[in-house]
Amino acid sequence: MRMRPIVGPVPDTGVRPAGGMDEIAGQLAAGGVAVLTGAGISTESGIPDYRGVTGRHRRHSPMTYQDFVSDEANRRRYWARGYVGRRAIAAARPNAGHHAVQALRVSGHVGAVITQNVDGLHQAAGTKDAVALHGSLDRVVCLDCGTTGPRDELDARLLAANGEFLSAQGAAELPVNPDGDVELPDELVDMFRVVPCERCGGVLKPYVVFFGENVPKHRTQRCFDLVDAADSLLVLGSSLAVLSGLRFVRRAAKDGKPVSIINLGPTRGDDMAHAHVALPLGEALTELTERLGVR
Repeated sequence: MRMRPIVGPVPDTGVRPAGGMDEIAGQLAAGGVAVLTGAGISTESGIPDYRGVTGRHRRHSPMTYQDFVSDEANRRRYWARGYVGRRAIAAARPNAGHHAVQALRVSGHVGAVITQNVDGLHQAAGTKDAVALHGSLDRVVCLDCGTTGPRDELDARLLAANGEFLSAQGAAELPVNPDGDVELPDELVDMFRVVPCERCGGVLKPYVVFFGENVPKHRTQRCFDLVDAADSLLVLGSSLAVLSGLRFVRRAAKDGKPVSIINLGPTRGDDMAHAHVALPLGEALTELTERLGVR
């Protein structure tokens, strides 16, 4: 499966699932819920999304896999912007939504968590077994020899090669994008020095699935297995604009399993859902945990 860089809000088709919070609370009370989360669950941690309320004024498409591997200048731009943006991602902390998902996981109401996010906030909230469908920004991989390693080690090497580049003050003033980078002027990008793989001298890439890149088959199958084993599916903070997430909704709906969505805007899965609540995730999930007596 290859993802296309669809940026901007999903068009509103006018589809309005009838159900609301009562239906979602009942779904969770029954247990066996697989949860699929998107960027919307992390906006309250200060990380914007691509297509929702915080992503509507994003001017540039994210880096594609083809652009990254084909052009050294593109890689320099990515790593320069990511080097600065990484500070904001690393400083982000789980919010009420992440903690509520973990509480529901511990209580047994939620049986599995799949996230489209690469920020690691579910894991930081305690959901260590959350499947990161698109990988994680906290690791890097060499495209030549396949070696993986911690992003922190790479950042230390980039710091040694580039000095401070931008002060922490300057970095804090730049808006971070959901893929962990910031917009930088060309003159700064041109100054940046990229470092190679220490093992083979090859090209390093963040251990995430770029737009236009295949999600690893074993990871996709793991997610299908989790959806197949669940009694229902709950989508949190995703417009389902790309197939990587939408296909799990389609799978659940095809099997006759209830699908519910909590997302501030319309989604591509609304026609398959029996409930759609347009509330911030922290507020909605806190209410649901209170209804269920989960702490």
